Amino acid sequence: MQDELTAAGLDVTIVGINSIAAESGNSLITAGRDLAWLQETPAEPVWTDWGISYRDVVILDENNEVVAIYNLTQHNLGDSLNYEELYGLFEAAATP
Repeated sequence: MQDELTAAGLDVTIVGINSIAAESGNSLITAGRDLAWLQETPAEPVWTDWGISYRDVVILDENNEVVAIYNLTQHNLGDSLNYEELYGLFEAAATP
């Protein structure tokens, strides 16, 4: 999806953020991927601050304010309608 958003000329960067206490999985999730991956820390508890849970996609606007949260467990991206819906959320957040 990142490649499609970029090709469409949208200023969107997809970044993964791992939760505190799940650090042991970092090497597995990043293996063979080029997705930027950050680790939550006690100093920056973004999962708590944003009220998110496992497999949530948090979409921020240009001011880094949360505009949408989309859960991938509830919305499998293998379903083209879900994929298009998430793409549309990114598109809306990136379009002034």
